[in-house]
Order: sequence, then C-alpha cells, then structure tokens
Amino acid sequence: MTTPPLNSDLLQPYRGYLWTLAYSQLDPQLKGKLDASDIVQQTMLRAHAALPGLRDRSPGVLVAWLRQILATELADSVRHCHRDKRDIAREQSLSADIEQSAGGLENWLAADHTSPSMAAERNEHLLHLANALAELPDEQREVVILKHIRDRKLQQIADESGRTVPAVAGLLRRGLAKLREIPEAG
Repeated sequence: MTTPPLNSDLLQPYRGYLWTLAYSQLDPQLKGKLDASDIVQQTMLRAHAALPGLRDRSPGVLVAWLRQILATELADSVRHCHRDKRDIAREQSLSADIEQSAGGLENWLAADHTSPSMAAERNEHLLHLANALAELPDEQREVVILKHIRDRKLQQIADESGRTVPAVAGLLRRGLAKLREIPEAG
C-alpha cells in the first residue's frame, strides 16, 4: 500500500465533512461566539502541522484522526468561551458527540457494506454529502443536520429554533430537495 503524498491537498476533501460535524456540535448558545468555519480552519492547521507524523494516511485512518483533532479544537474553543466556568464533563463528551454525529452522517447514507471498495465508495459519498450540506442556506442546513444527524424530532427542532413545526418541515423539505439537486463530484 502506498502512502499518499504529504501536502495540504490531502486534507482539503475533508473540510466540508469536518464543518458539518463542527456545526452539528456547536451549542446554539455559543453559535454567536464560535463559528464552525473558524474551528475547522484551526483543525486543518493543527492537522497540517501534525501530518508528517501520521504514518497511515488511508482514508479511514485520516478521517478518524481528523475527527479527534476536531474534538480537541472544539473542546479548546468551548473552554475559551467559558474560561471561568469550565465544564469537564462537556469537554469529555465532545469527542463522543462527534463520533455519534459522524455515525449519524454515515447511517444517513444507509451503508451496511463490508467490502473495501464499497467502504471507499461510502466514504466518498459521505464527503460529498458533507460538502453538499455546507452549500445549503444556514436555516435549511441546520434543520437537516438536527433531523438527520442529531436525530431530533420536528417538534424538538421547532422548540429549539423558535419556529412552528410546519415551518421546520418546510425548511427540511427544501433542504433535502436542494441536496438531491447538487451533482456528485467526480
């Protein structure tokens, strides 16, 4: 197995995926203070600096490694916002929450494949989906993420967002329709 070249292009395909995970993990109360794009940028900077030390750069290992860096970056950002009110339990649960969100994203693709080629194809679909989510308007993206990645009920989303259930359902419908329209790269 050959190791992919060491350059920043190796990490770029994962930007949308990381953004989706970061966005889905940001507490709504912190979204005014923290931005998923900034957290992903810091994650990419840390990953680029540490990339020479990563021996196995296969897609599966790379994704897991990037998720761990993202969890650390999120914990650091949350800690920074709550300097005087440090919540150790929340910091420790961020890594588990990111894994759960990543699992939700993967489950959304309904992939129960076992062969390496099918797993590689699933990973490509996963990255495409995350990048497509990043292209949605903010309100639609948030509702799609809450429903399909965070597994929230429409009523919960409506309560959290201050919208009516029909308004949430409309955003969800339009968001899913736009996702279907976005052509798959490649």
